[in-house]
Amino acid sequence: MATWIPESASPRAAAPGWTFGAGAAARTFAREPAALVGLAMVAAYAFVALSVSFLPLRDPLQVSSERLAAPSLTYPLGTDALGRDLLSRILFGARLSMEVTVFSVAAATAAGGSLGLLSGYAGGFIDLAIGRVMDVFFAFPAILLALGIVAALGPDPRNVVIAIAVVYTPIFTRVVRGPALALKSRDFVDAARAIGATPARIVLRHILPNLVSTLVVQVSLALSWAVLTEGALSFLGLSAQPPAPSWGVMLNEGRQYLEFATHLALFPGLAIMIAVLGFNLLGDGLRDALDPQRR
Repeated sequence: MATWIPESASPRAAAPGWTFGAGAAARTFAREPAALVGLAMVAAYAFVALSVSFLPLRDPLQVSSERLAAPSLTYPLGTDALGRDLLSRILFGARLSMEVTVFSVAAATAAGGSLGLLSGYAGGFIDLAIGRVMDVFFAFPAILLALGIVAALGPDPRNVVIAIAVVYTPIFTRVVRGPALALKSRDFVDAARAIGATPARIVLRHILPNLVSTLVVQVSLALSWAVLTEGALSFLGLSAQPPAPSWGVMLNEGRQYLEFATHLALFPGLAIMIAVLGFNLLGDGLRDALDPQRR
């Protein structure tokens, strides 16, 4: 039997997501000002989170006598009720936020993507069983499910990672399952079966590469939701505990001083807003850039 596969049957030629190539996607992305703004926001967020230990900042846990000081040259964002530098605490809070966000979304992507590929390619009883289990998770509001998991496991950032991963796994499963189900009946997959490729090779070499664009967009949007969820759980006292420099903790501490020290809640809230807005704008830009019908 001949083993040659025509170019039209190859995954990259057959799948619309690969037709235009990375160059066309990059040019489309560069033409979107909002997408570039989102990329800049996410890059700044990542830079601060990764390099905050090397920046010339005050100790975020160091107290002083200058309590509830307004923003000034000495304290650019002011101080909190214990005299701690708010700028330092917000920048160190970015590191904690990114750690929880990245690890939780990575776990959800791996687990949900694997289940979605298995469900879409295997079909039959396996598809039905995975679908019904995912429906159980979808029956709970996302934030309440995350809240319940962390409440059961205990207040700790590691448990927040588990909670967010569990909540977002069904979403990734559903996002991957549909395209995988459609791709497995394409000509290039039939050709791979005809030459004796194993199911694992078909999934990893022919189906998964054609889902990259879908996963990239979903991951960027999931990251924004994870930032919000970590902040909400911290605000409720279920993630990092005081005096840890966490954005949600700072919001909770600052809410009682809103009338005469608005900056205590304003600046942590702006930090969360910038991170979430950046991921949303980046996700919208990637969606447009990777969709050939929008070019």
